[in-house]
Amino acid sequence: MLAEDDPKTVLVVDDTPENIDILKGILGPYFSVRAATSGETALKAARAGRRPDLILLDVMLPQMDGIELVRQLADLVDLQQTPVVFLTGHLQPERLQELRQLGVRQVLGKPFDPLQLATQLRQIWEAEHG
Repeated sequence: MLAEDDPKTVLVVDDTPENIDILKGILGPYFSVRAATSGETALKAARAGRRPDLILLDVMLPQMDGIELVRQLADLVDLQQTPVVFLTGHLQPERLQELRQLGVRQVLGKPFDPLQLATQLRQIWEAEHG
């Protein structure tokens, strides 16, 4: 279980502010949540300050889509071990293999059940870090 005195940081990347608000509400009790609304902003946020412990992102983003963001994150040595989880309703099945090769840990669908999402992300975190 996550230690409450040392909340882990999740970077939520979604171009819909309402989705970010919902995700902050769901994840807030378990994680410190930072947010970005574009791939470019997310890349900057991931590199600034404390490195995120988990990145949760949508595929469909302005300027730089989620897949390109993952490619760029994979090039950054200090972020290569950061688990990335896609939360999307728009992904062709043939892209799943590409995502796995890029190191994406899991692809979760939209719409989502809030409690189930929080549980899945805690399980991913615990599987990665014990």
